[in-house]
Amino acid sequence: MTPLNVTTPAQDTLALIGRLLVAYMFVPSGFGKIAGFAGVAGYIASKGVPLPEVCAAIAIAAELGLGLLLLAGWQARWAALGLAIFVAVITPIFHNYWALAGAQQLVQKQAFDKNAAIVGGLLALVAFGAGRWSLDRRLAPAPRPVRA
Repeated sequence: MTPLNVTTPAQDTLALIGRLLVAYMFVPSGFGKIAGFAGVAGYIASKGVPLPEVCAAIAIAAELGLGLLLLAGWQARWAALGLAIFVAVITPIFHNYWALAGAQQLVQKQAFDKNAAIVGGLLALVAFGAGRWSLDRRLAPAPRPVRA
């Protein structure tokens, strides 16, 4: 058994893979929103959200900016927290399955549940950090020895 602040190579590998997969949800989506900005703003407006262009820019900043920070593992806990808040706020707006019927209700319920799971994964990153193979670890000061 290892102390809480020491990780094994397997844990380091899994933390890196997990962080990369979570970032993969956001970074390509952020780039896509840049390319299709007008369509994104139109979709946001169709949901009754005010200032759709501003909200589209916020979505790009969150998905692309925070996603890249998460990918690199720099300020990863803050990036994960920001993404968790972002996803938690937008999920009931864009996946309001309770207001739909039939097949659309099922599709939106699955998307809602997927986003809830993503928030859970992001909160785990907030709690435990990016892992040893991250810029956070590489730039962190060396731990100070404990005096008895």
